[in-house]
Order: sequence, then structure tokens, then C-alpha cells
Amino acid sequence: MFNVADYFVDRNLELGRGDRVALFTPQGATTYRELAVLCNRIGNVLRGLGARRGERVLLALSDGVEFVATWYAAQKIGAVTAEVYTFLQPKDYRYFLDYTGARVVIADPVTLDRLREAGTADRQVLVVGGDDLRDNEHDFAALVAAAPETLATAPTTREDVAIWKFTTGSTGAPKACVHTAASPIVSHESYGLGVLDIGQDDIVLPVPKLFFGYARDLTALYPFGVGGAGIAFPDRTTPERVFELIARLRPTILVNVPTMMSAMLAHPSAPTQDLSSLRLCTSAGEALPAELHRRWDDMFGVEVVDGIGSSEAYHIYISNRPGAARQGSCGQVVPGYSARVVNDDGAEVPDGEVGTLEVTGGTVALEYFGDKEKSATTYRGDTVHTGDLFSRDDGGFFYYHGRADDLLKSGGIWVAPSEIEHCLIGHDDVLECGVAGFEVDGLVRPRAYVVLREGVAPSTELATALREFVRARLAGHKRPHEIRFVTSLPRTTNGKLDRRALKDLT
Repeated sequence: MFNVADYFVDRNLELGRGDRVALFTPQGATTYRELAVLCNRIGNVLRGLGARRGERVLLALSDGVEFVATWYAAQKIGAVTAEVYTFLQPKDYRYFLDYTGARVVIADPVTLDRLREAGTADRQVLVVGGDDLRDNEHDFAALVAAAPETLATAPTTREDVAIWKFTTGSTGAPKACVHTAASPIVSHESYGLGVLDIGQDDIVLPVPKLFFGYARDLTALYPFGVGGAGIAFPDRTTPERVFELIARLRPTILVNVPTMMSAMLAHPSAPTQDLSSLRLCTSAGEALPAELHRRWDDMFGVEVVDGIGSSEAYHIYISNRPGAARQGSCGQVVPGYSARVVNDDGAEVPDGEVGTLEVTGGTVALEYFGDKEKSATTYRGDTVHTGDLFSRDDGGFFYYHGRADDLLKSGGIWVAPSEIEHCLIGHDDVLECGVAGFEVDGLVRPRAYVVLREGVAPSTELATALREFVRARLAGHKRPHEIRFVTSLPRTTNGKLDRRALKDLT
């Protein structure tokens, strides 16, 4: 028998950690004992609203203790958790409502109106902090306060489906990667403990929101496995907010993404910020350019542990190690996993050559829900064919070269947009950039969309200088044919560059 909530929440009481802080939120600190009781109350409410074992419960909820407790409550009753971003459009919520088939949806004032517009009349909606509720909507606080404090754990096993992790939707509609209850515990042991060595004294601050599994697991799963603590806040993440939380709560681990790292570095107060409480900063979600990594080290002196993972394999499977990171590399294989770089025929390529990454391990999803064809090409038992282009050196370090489906053929030669992007990030005037292909006289050429640092004005001269900057560092066919200055780049809900939307920019 195994239940995710029993292991990561209730077990802390059995081990005498009930009075330790599990979660810091704007409302204050929540201990493990308080969290366990809240989970039990919410679990009873979910059952009363019709949530059943093996069925999806959909969380469209801002970060906070209610998010974390509801996620674990659904796990405790044997339901399957699925979480979505809180700033989607009604059409997007309609997609997730239909796709998950969830009977019970948890919402708050941020999401409620758009969920209503999407159509929730046939669902039971549990509303956190809302008023003026409709017939099928229920006040979270009132029902939870009246619910029993005890709840029997559902008799689940490691083989039971427990978690849906959605893909980013960067190449089509988001798909649910179906995971059993084994995935979180295996990932906790292999990455949380085996790589990051998370302990009970760690306090984890996430930059991404908790609907993104990368942030949720690092904030409210791995620390809970050892009696540590996480930080959850509902508002949008900004450099100012991150600096303020670090100064006030003194976290030891910052869960970061390259886009925010760049924004933090560009902030006027960066040179005066005290980040000395941090023992490390993780980076994932998108590739970390070596130049950005170097600037971070020079400015803050906080070690960056860069890695790569995916919803398909639950979490991080290749990572640098604290004390042994290589700038520009995603690191080495996480304990418990194996990885190969293969050619189109599935044969492993020699070290130094670029191919497609295949990863094997105990956290690979069972399938993409409802898509047998795509599942068959991606999942092969406990191996996932990632579609990511990588090379490996003779020391076992892996280097990212972009997505196979992102490659451009410029001048008859394949070009990875990420290589040009990482080069441009090295220019002092560039905050962030994205590269996409466009046609000129029937030929595909790379175009770079560049966001400049504050105080730098776009100009024809700067565009020329940026093109020459790339030509001096990369092969001639990789120089952008055109530079376009933009105020921001389109991103998916997980913060990744949205290349489909990038191509639509004019």
C-alpha cells in the first residue's frame, strides 16, 4: 500500500515533526499538524461533492495553503490531481474541463468568472474566497470548517494512477502525462535527495507557480518528504517580490527559471541584494545559456544547479550537481535513470555528436491520456523518446541543442534557434531573445526577436551590431538575417518561449 498524502504529509506526524513548519504563506506559517488536519477536512468535502477514487479533481487555484492542502486531500481519497494555470482564457478552461472530465473543480476569485464563462453548470465548484455563489458552487471555508478532522486514507498502491502532469502546449493542445503514485516518491529519492540533498532545515522559494510540477514538487513535495518547508504566494512573480521574500523568509533554495534569472540580474537593486541565505538555485523549464549562468555567478555568487526534465518523465532526469556544475551543460544523469543520444535509426551516437535524447527510468508516464498514436511514438515501456536534441561529452555531461521540431534549415544547413538565442544573450544590451524562421524569396532565414535591457534604445545601428556579434561567434549561416526589437516575448503558461506565437509576431 502507498498513498502520496500519507507519505508526504501524515508521515511527518508519525515521525514527530507535527510542530515543524510545512508552508509559509502571506497568512503566516502552517505546521505539518495543521496541514494534515486541513487535508482531512478538505478530503471529506471533496468526497461529499462527488469526487471519487481514480477520477480527476481539477485545481484552478492560486498558490497558497489551500492549493497545497487540496492537492494532498485529493491524493488522500485516491483521486487524480490535475492543475491548470490561473490566468487562462475561458476557451482554455473549457478544454481542460472537457479533457479531464472532472466532477469537482476548485476555483478562486481569479479563475471563477472565466470558469463560469467556460461552462461549469454540470460540475461541482468549490470556491476559495468567493461570494455570490451559484447553485453548483460551494463556499470552501464554510464546508471545510464544518467537515470532520479525521479521514481514512484510500487503499492505494504505487501502481495506481495518481497524478496528471500537463505538457506545456507549445506544439499543440496540452496533453496529460499519466503518472502513478510511484513517480513522486521515486523522483523525491533520486533527485530531491540524490542530487539536491534536501533536508529538514531547507526552506524552498519557487519562482514558477505551483500548477507547474517543477515548482510544486520542489516546494511542497520534496521538502515534505524530510520535514522541510516551502513558500507559497498567490501574486505574480516579479524580481521585487522574489527579493522581498528572500529578505524576509531567508529561504535556502530558490527554484528558478532562466527568464527570471535574467530579470533579477537586470533589476536596478541587484547589486545590493543579500542572497546569502540561499545554498543553491535550481534552474529548469528552458535551457540556461552559459553567459547568463556566468553573469548570475558574478553578481550573486549563489550556485546554480541546472537540469532538464519533462512532464513525460515526471521531473528532472539530467542535472548538474552542487559543487560540480558546468556552465552550458544540463549536467549528468540523475541516479536511477539512464540516457542515450540516438540517431534516427535508434542507434546511439558517439560522444560529441548531436542526436535525440532517450531517457529510461521509474518515473516515465504511462501514456498521453486520450492520444494512443502520440503515446506510441513517445513512450516505449519505461523509456521516453524526448524529441530534444543533445550531445554528451566523454565525462557524461549532456548539452542541449534545441528541439528537433524547432530546427531551421538556413542555407541548406540545419540551425538550432536556441544556439543563436544563447549567443545573443551574451551581449550586454540584450535581456532576452527568441529566434524563429521566416521566408525570404522562398528561403528560410533566422529572425531574432530581442528584448533590450532597461535604458537601451532600439536602433538600426544596434541591430547591425547584434548581427555582427553573432557572426563573430557562430558560423555565418547562423547569423540572424533580421533583428526585431520587441518589448516582451510570448511565453507558455509554464514560462517557456512560445515558438508558435513567436512566428506570428510581425
